[in-house]
Amino acid sequence: MLEKESPVTSVTSPPTPAPPADPKRCGPYICGLDAAMDVVTGKWKCLILWELHAHGTRRFGELRRGLPGVSEKMLIQHLREMEADGLVHREVYREVPPKVEYSLTDDGRSLNEALSPLGAWGTARIERIGAERVPLA
Repeated sequence: MLEKESPVTSVTSPPTPAPPADPKRCGPYICGLDAAMDVVTGKWKCLILWELHAHGTRRFGELRRGLPGVSEKMLIQHLREMEADGLVHREVYREVPPKVEYSLTDDGRSLNEALSPLGAWGTARIERIGAERVPLA
C-alpha cells in the first residue's frame, strides 16, 4: 500500500538584505571621514565627480577627454565602483552602436558638495605654492 505524501509547507523567512556591491567597502569605519574616504579613494574618483558636476551627463569618451591622463582601464574601474557605491548612474541606450551615459546621483551630488571646501583649499594651495595647472580641453 502506498503512503500518501504529506504536503510540504514552506516557511518563508524575512528577506535578507542584499550584500554590498563591493564587500571590501562596507566598514567597519572609525568615523564618518573614514566612510567618506572609502568611496573617494583613488586619484580619479574626485575628478570624475567634478567633471560630471561641471558638465552634467557625459558619455565615456567625453569623460576620458575631460580627464587628461586617465587610462581607459582606470576610468572603467572607477566608474564601476562609483556606480556600485551609488554615486554615479549609468544609463545604457539600446541602439547600435551602444550609447552609455553617466550622471551623478543624489548621493554623488551631495558628496561633491561636501568636497567643495577641500577643492577651495586645494585651489588656494596651488596659488600659494605657485604650482602649474593641467590645461583642460
